[in-house]
Amino acid sequence: MDSAVLIHRLHFAFTVTFHYLFPQLTMGLAPLVVALKTIGVWKKDDRYNQAARFWAKIFGISFVFGVVTGIPMEFQFGTNWSHFSRFAGGVIGQTLAMEGTFAFFLESAFLGLFLFGEKRLSPIAHWWTAVAVAFGSWLSGYFIIATDAWMQHPVAYTMTADGKGATLSSFWGLLLNPWAIWQYFHNMAGAAVTGAFVMAAIGAFYLLSGKHVEQGKIAVKVGVLGGIIASLLVIGPTGDGQGRNLASYQPATLAAMEAHFDTKTADLVILGQPNVESKTIDNPLVIPKALSFLVSRDWNSQVQGLSAFPESEWPTNISLLYYAYHIMVGLGTIFMLVMLISGVQLWRKKLYDSRWLLWILMLSCPLPYIANTAGWMTAEIGRQPYLVYGLMRTVDGFSKSVTAANAWFTLIGFLGMYTLLAILFLFLLQREIAHGPEGETLAHSNAAGRN
Repeated sequence: MDSAVLIHRLHFAFTVTFHYLFPQLTMGLAPLVVALKTIGVWKKDDRYNQAARFWAKIFGISFVFGVVTGIPMEFQFGTNWSHFSRFAGGVIGQTLAMEGTFAFFLESAFLGLFLFGEKRLSPIAHWWTAVAVAFGSWLSGYFIIATDAWMQHPVAYTMTADGKGATLSSFWGLLLNPWAIWQYFHNMAGAAVTGAFVMAAIGAFYLLSGKHVEQGKIAVKVGVLGGIIASLLVIGPTGDGQGRNLASYQPATLAAMEAHFDTKTADLVILGQPNVESKTIDNPLVIPKALSFLVSRDWNSQVQGLSAFPESEWPTNISLLYYAYHIMVGLGTIFMLVMLISGVQLWRKKLYDSRWLLWILMLSCPLPYIANTAGWMTAEIGRQPYLVYGLMRTVDGFSKSVTAANAWFTLIGFLGMYTLLAILFLFLLQREIAHGPEGETLAHSNAAGRN
């Protein structure tokens, strides 16, 4: 592969991976904040209102950093991927513009009202601002998913007369792309897992440290209940639906994800190392015929292997794709088990005293970030060697006038800047966690006592 293409890909991979650390938390926390606020209004319980305020602050910190790291990606379409932008801009420009104009402004405006308008709004009006924030957050996610879905499965377009670009032929066809539907629900379930684990982890930290115990119990309970739902959804209907998308529209990608080289009744690989040279899997641990069943609901059906496609159509890094996919699936299974065990302990009223399980919840916090990153790696590496599947190859989409040396220079600059941003984010997050959900209330109580 041309070195300039590789550096441009690494550059965008770094910026988008770093950026997505923040939106997955905001999209995952948004429905949980609504749940906390709903309970607070319904039961007139100020503990849940306090919890909603605290988690909205965590949401706000992550939202700001998501905006800051998202803007450079828009510019990269022009600086690093100008040929792709010229080709696809007439289609994906619609969804990208709507994400910025509608969803972003809706989300940011109502977030401000939620954070600063509680004393000026009625409880019901303040609850509506939480709902609007969640709606804006998830709407924003849909526009981005619809953009990526068009690159995975291009629909609703016509080619220009010179054949050098695509234009949108149906707006609703773009938004209702069959690939986008399952990809969106699978992605949002993954984000919800992140939000649930972060909430449960911080709650577990409070319980283990003996600080803000009441709020810690609320965070653990809501995080675990939300995590049970999200972890089941991410494996069940959404993961299965996205897998069947691959079987229908990108069968070579599906074969590469499982290192399935020959067309035959297919086993589901649990563990093993793909050997691309010999077209085998070393040290395999498999569930016999399970992949055939998942693809077609028939244990004996034939699943196309990579040998059914020209090697020029194979994903360009099969081993990395295979490992990314299996990391995602393996962690998803762990999430389900951790949350189900926690749910049983919660039902038995023993979770808050189960220190071993609280430690697991707290230390599991980084794992959803790894799983979501591995999931997006699976999607984007799987689409290779295409930028727009079947229409435009990656080697044709980058900016030819930007050399590898220039791309390296800016990548190193981004590494430095984003390291500083990461430190700042962790500092602000640590300060908010140390202050705690009850910090404001305690401060008012102490002041009243002194008076």
